[in-house]
Order: sequence, then structure tokens, then C-alpha cells
Amino acid sequence: MNAFTPTPFVSAARRVAVATAAAVALALGTAAAAHPGGGPGGGPRGGPVGAQVIESLKGKLNLDTAQTKLFDQALAEAKAARAAALADRQGLRETVRAELAKAEPDLAALARSADAVEARNRALRNQVRELWLRLYATLSLEQKAVVRDALAAAMERREAGRERMQERIRERIGG
Repeated sequence: MNAFTPTPFVSAARRVAVATAAAVALALGTAAAAHPGGGPGGGPRGGPVGAQVIESLKGKLNLDTAQTKLFDQALAEAKAARAAALADRQGLRETVRAELAKAEPDLAALARSADAVEARNRALRNQVRELWLRLYATLSLEQKAVVRDALAAAMERREAGRERMQERIRERIGG
């Protein structure tokens, strides 16, 4: 046997290591893909940042009756979508745990499950976004200016938070 021919033990160990690494990567990827809210405070990873800002502005917008009805509908849909996304995420975690407990996990099935959860959550986010955009389309120029300013302020806060986090990371790694 030459130095380049793997023994049966090395081949089996390599297969186990590769399968384990793939399962861990898939599990982490599915958790990230199914996460409905992003980072802290709704964060930049896809959370409903704009909707959160608009929700906080309801009193400042002086909405008329029709706008209030749209607002309430969008808010209810946003809450329902978040609850559904959280339930999907928990279901996906349970699916991943159950599959990884098997002697030979079906990683393709896990990938399909993660893709399905991601697609459902994306559809829910798009549905909610459309409701908020429908409300925004009914706002006056003054109301839109209030929303614009609040979104800009929220963006600045998030960027400042991101910069603080990056500074902390640099301090920890000595860079």
C-alpha cells in the first residue's frame, strides 16, 4: 500500500467528517434562512425594519379613517407573519434535530425543508411589505416626510450600531 492509498478506516473517518461538516453547515444555514427577524432590534438581515418604523409613527402620522384601516390590517398581517415564521423556524429546528439523530441523515431532505421554509417566509414578508406600501401610497407629502425622516434616523442608528459592533470585534481580535 503506498502513502496515497487511503485505508478503509481513513476513508470511513473522512466520510464521517465530511458528512458532519455538511450537516453542521446545513443546520446553521437553515437556522439563518428561517430566522424571521434579523439581528438585534429587527436587524439588517431581513427583518421588517421599515414596518417597525412605521408602526412607531402611527400617532405622528395623523392617519385618516381609511389609512387607519390599512395600517391596522398591515400591522395584523405583520404580527401573523412573524408568528408563522417563528413556528416555521421551530419546526425546521425540530426537523434538523430529528434528521441529524439518524445514522444516515438525508441532507437533501433537510435542504428541501429549509428551502420550503425560506420560500414561505419570503412570501409572507412580501405580502406584508405590499400592505405597508399600499398604506404609504395613500400618505400625504407631509406624512411621507415623517416616514422618510424616521427611516433615515433608523438607518443611521443601525449603521452606528454596526460600527460599534465592528469596533468591538476588532478590539477582541486585536486588529
